[in-house]
Amino acid sequence: MEEKDCAITRNTEEDMHVGSDKETKKKKKYRMGCLRAESDESGNIDLTVDFPGKRTEPTHLVVMVNGLIGSAQNWRFAAKQMLKTYPQGLLVHCSKRNRSTQTFDGVDVMGERLAEEVRSVIKRHPSLQKISFVGHSLGGLVARYAIGRLYEQESPEELPQNSEDIGDTCPTIEEPKERIAGLEPMYFITSATPHLGSRGHKQVPLFSGSHTLERLATRMSWCLGNTGKHLFLADSDDGKPPLLLRMVSDSRDLKFISALHCFKRRIAYANTSFDHLVGWSTSSIRRRNELPKLQRGPINEKYPHIVNIEPPDTASNHEEDQSGSNSNGFKNFDMEEEMIRELTKVSWERVDVSFRGTLQRFLAHNTIQVKTKMINSAGADVIQHMIDNFEP
Repeated sequence: MEEKDCAITRNTEEDMHVGSDKETKKKKKYRMGCLRAESDESGNIDLTVDFPGKRTEPTHLVVMVNGLIGSAQNWRFAAKQMLKTYPQGLLVHCSKRNRSTQTFDGVDVMGERLAEEVRSVIKRHPSLQKISFVGHSLGGLVARYAIGRLYEQESPEELPQNSEDIGDTCPTIEEPKERIAGLEPMYFITSATPHLGSRGHKQVPLFSGSHTLERLATRMSWCLGNTGKHLFLADSDDGKPPLLLRMVSDSRDLKFISALHCFKRRIAYANTSFDHLVGWSTSSIRRRNELPKLQRGPINEKYPHIVNIEPPDTASNHEEDQSGSNSNGFKNFDMEEEMIRELTKVSWERVDVSFRGTLQRFLAHNTIQVKTKMINSAGADVIQHMIDNFEP
């Protein structure tokens, strides 16, 4: 399909969609070449491929989540490329529940909105069986919170099993199946996401490692609302640890780590340089002494900006005593180290990206997502790598 075929034509149709509140809502349909886009009153956008004749119902939901001050349009390029490659069985949902200044409301508030949004999409498409998430920057943290809320275990079933010794039938209890909103979890992909937050430790390259600027940014984090406090680990609700620290373990109602663990694959794409907002360490969930030495040039000519791929493997965890790592003494230990230790208890595939040598390197944070094709097109090979390693 040529790129010009993907321009949205405003031949909108309107049909009636009944929501959970039994109120009649309008759903708009758009054509993007052979792509079919549907949006509801809330602005949520679902993309599928429309074939002539009978329409194939989607079975795999891919939820794409934007970052700070972003919108659903940020994932437009990636969504279209994914549907071109996998035209059948895929439903790409570009989340619009957290947009613009709504992204200042906090990771928890945005995560709850996203969880509600995902449930709404699944209700509209009962044919769905699988689910994957793709989050850029802050969107990766929002997705991590949402899956913690959406995590569930199906009750184990008793299956009959013949016993040769006894000669009769004995029941066998299956292990409980882990699900995200009732669907089979497949891929959890993040791109330039500050998994370890943005506080100190050169996690925000814009500050050039200046402790003074890092401390000042932490004190001024309220300028970005609750989200800023969460990113700079400056929140402490009722004496609790910062939210990002709580998000590396399970609690009674939010199963953050169990949710991550149940995905078939977890992949972290990270900029190695020129990302002035999110550092290489925090986006790849590594300690600084674990960052690899990069070879010159790409490892595959098809993906000229991918300079290193680390296969899935549980990273070595430091086992030293963390005597201050309880909820009452969280200020007495290294919060970053604790987050790394807990997050790497599940395996991650790491893909390191470098736009060095291109003019778009100075926009690396957005280029890795191809946020705007006109000025971030260098990241197209990174999007293609993500798609090529995706199995619907």
